[in-house]
Amino acid sequence: MTGPVVPAVFHLRRARDLIDGHFAEPLDLDAMARAAGFSRYHFARAFAAAYGETPGRYLTRRRIERAQDLLRSTDLSVTEVCLRVGFTSLGSFSARFTALVGASPTGYRRAHAGVAAPPIPACFAMAWGRPRPRSGGPAGTDRPRAV
Repeated sequence: MTGPVVPAVFHLRRARDLIDGHFAEPLDLDAMARAAGFSRYHFARAFAAAYGETPGRYLTRRRIERAQDLLRSTDLSVTEVCLRVGFTSLGSFSARFTALVGASPTGYRRAHAGVAAPPIPACFAMAWGRPRPRSGGPAGTDRPRAV
């Protein structure tokens, strides 16, 4: 007797969740396919059929979306944003950003300077973005306090 048949999109969703949660880390096609339980070639075809873009393009788009958010809301340099979202080359980051957004990262930041909330200082963003061990105390006590 076999168990219930699980639709392929369920497995693909696990890989998409992996990309969404770990976009800043080095992810290759094999790791994504492993999360879905597919061979790399079957995974690439099935992902593109289900989501309308290849896994690599989806990963790049997620990284660029996060970069847009960081450029609007922090005072991190473009290089720091590039590295924070998972790119290893400033040149490839700038080229992909410009191709997808239609403006360079610096131009995008300049265009959105007065629209968003004041930028969060990089030191504060880094302190809050860094994983911290759980203290075991009451909720909310494991974060640094503003002075």
